[in-house]
Amino acid sequence: MSPANPSGISQRVVGVAESATVAITTKAKALRAAGAPVIGYGAGEPDFATPDHIVAAAVAAAQDPKNHKYTPAVGLPEMRAAVAAKTGRDSGFVAEGGNVVITNGGKQAVYLTCQALLDPGDEVLLPAPYWVTYPEAVKLADAVPVAIDTDDSTGYKVTVDQLEAAKTDKTKMLIFCSPSNPTGAVYTKDEVREIGEWLVANDIWVMTDEIYEHLIYGSAEFASLPVEVPELAERCVIVNGVAKTYAMTGWRVGWLIGPEPVVKGVGKLVGHMTTNVANVSQRAALAAVEGSLDSVYGMRDAFDRRRVKMHGMLNAIDGVSCIEPEGAFYMFPNMQGLLNRDLAGKTAATTLELAGLILDEVQVAFVPGEAFGLPGYARFSFALADADLEEGLARIQALAAS
Repeated sequence: MSPANPSGISQRVVGVAESATVAITTKAKALRAAGAPVIGYGAGEPDFATPDHIVAAAVAAAQDPKNHKYTPAVGLPEMRAAVAAKTGRDSGFVAEGGNVVITNGGKQAVYLTCQALLDPGDEVLLPAPYWVTYPEAVKLADAVPVAIDTDDSTGYKVTVDQLEAAKTDKTKMLIFCSPSNPTGAVYTKDEVREIGEWLVANDIWVMTDEIYEHLIYGSAEFASLPVEVPELAERCVIVNGVAKTYAMTGWRVGWLIGPEPVVKGVGKLVGHMTTNVANVSQRAALAAVEGSLDSVYGMRDAFDRRRVKMHGMLNAIDGVSCIEPEGAFYMFPNMQGLLNRDLAGKTAATTLELAGLILDEVQVAFVPGEAFGLPGYARFSFALADADLEEGLARIQALAAS
């Protein structure tokens, strides 16, 4: 055991940052369990129950002995075919079941994509703010995340000029997410097409995260990169899952869709890592993707109502400004007007410190922008009950006004 590393833990693990979103949600839950009236905006999950017909499918699956055994590591054949059909229906991207791998949630799909495509030293373009898992998955493949800064002045969208400026001869992949976690930004079809054409021209791979495809508001439209630029399909991996759309975060079913070499490579990895995703969860997810979207639209209507309310309340806080998101269920307000000023006799120099101050003073939890690569900002989820949403923001408003 090295004297410089007495714990014996690998440098790979030591170098991975803890998920800030999981950490803040866990802390908020612990405080609530201890009796504190904490309101948390950290969780990236719907507050609704999984729709009844999906739960019923899981109950039936649990009672069927065929689901008590191992199944193919890359997913049930019928689940893979249903995901391909659902993707064609919802985004217009046509794929076969053989291009699909079912994974233990979208996070594993992200991890497996990076493991299958990246070699040590490869660079991955990563528009910031970004979801906390993206850079860690890149680093676990011994590759290098290259952050490209955006902010509220640009609608949190990266431009082709920025991508071109960040590109080097080591650039292997872009990670793209629209609608975005953490900002709720939605790229237009023209913007998606321009980025896709740039990727094709430069022979760069893309992992496009489409997990929020159905959570779109107002006049915004979802656009899929390989649909807008079909020539990109052979250098594109789509990541998606049932977690956000169907309120199934705990069921742990995601997938990736990619060209044959990627699917074969990922199949070898999951064969050693996990074997199949739990069959009961797959059967539930099958009912989800094959079923009606009526319950999804009902949840989206509730999110839209909360989006409007949160946007107004955040902008009413002295020192906070927030552009209106067009997708997902997050807002990413600029919190810089609350820094370095008196708040209940205390001050915070960073949004990381501000998050701790606000949790201590008014029992409200949110994730600071540092976690997403953009200090001075914060992520607030509006996937929580209306009364809690309003109460928590009112507490922050009162603190800022004191």
